Amino acid sequence: MTTITLSAPAETTLQLQQTIAPSPASRAPEAGIQPAGEHRDAQRLGRLTGLFFLITYATSIPPVAVNYVPALSDTAFVLGGGFDSGISWGALLELLLIGANIATALTLYPVLRKRFPVLSLGYVTARLTESGFIAVGIVALLALNSLRLETVGADPAALTLVGQGLVAVHDWTFRLGPGVIVGVGNGLILGLMMWKTRLVPRSLSILGVVGGPALLAGGVAVIFGQIEAGSQTQMLLALPEFLWELGLGLWLLTKGFNRPALARLLA
Repeated sequence: MTTITLSAPAETTLQLQQTIAPSPASRAPEAGIQPAGEHRDAQRLGRLTGLFFLITYATSIPPVAVNYVPALSDTAFVLGGGFDSGISWGALLELLLIGANIATALTLYPVLRKRFPVLSLGYVTARLTESGFIAVGIVALLALNSLRLETVGADPAALTLVGQGLVAVHDWTFRLGPGVIVGVGNGLILGLMMWKTRLVPRSLSILGVVGGPALLAGGVAVIFGQIEAGSQTQMLLALPEFLWELGLGLWLLTKGFNRPALARLLA
């Protein structure tokens, strides 16, 4: 009598599983590639953010401190005749400022949206709103420069009045954009996100958490006429925000995001 022995079903099943499914060791290298690449990309975005923040300083200070001074301080500027190239250079720098402002939000958004999908989008919106105010101010001063070319035969008193109106428009775009919106966007929103994620030291992000409301309070006080624009009081209220953005730019450019905090954020 012949006996036929069949293989155990459990053994057959185990062999099939080993054939179809790769071993954990074979999957390990593939699983480690994406997080490392994502971490590198996030650090690259962080350093770019720092660079763009420093560019905002390099492009925002010269127009107000140098290029626009004759137009903003002299009521008879519009009667001077001829085209003032200083305003054109200032406008060019502020156009670069707008690009850098928006870039700081776009480079941070892919990283921060993982934990703050709404706040990170709010920060992008705040940056766009601030840049919109700056753009209106640029148009106002370029229009003032155009009036200088049309002084022949024009009424000096009327030209002076129009020129003062354009300067007033520029001044208020500065008071509302960098003077108010920045306190909400760069201060409150960005400071809070950096505080919670610890992507930068909390000793640095606290400047944003405190500086945003302080800048906002100063801007609102200017709107209601409680303090004078550019006064010592407003400058003191704006100081923490100034240090926050400068410190953030330097830190991110030189050191990038805190590695353990970034790893937790990307996990």
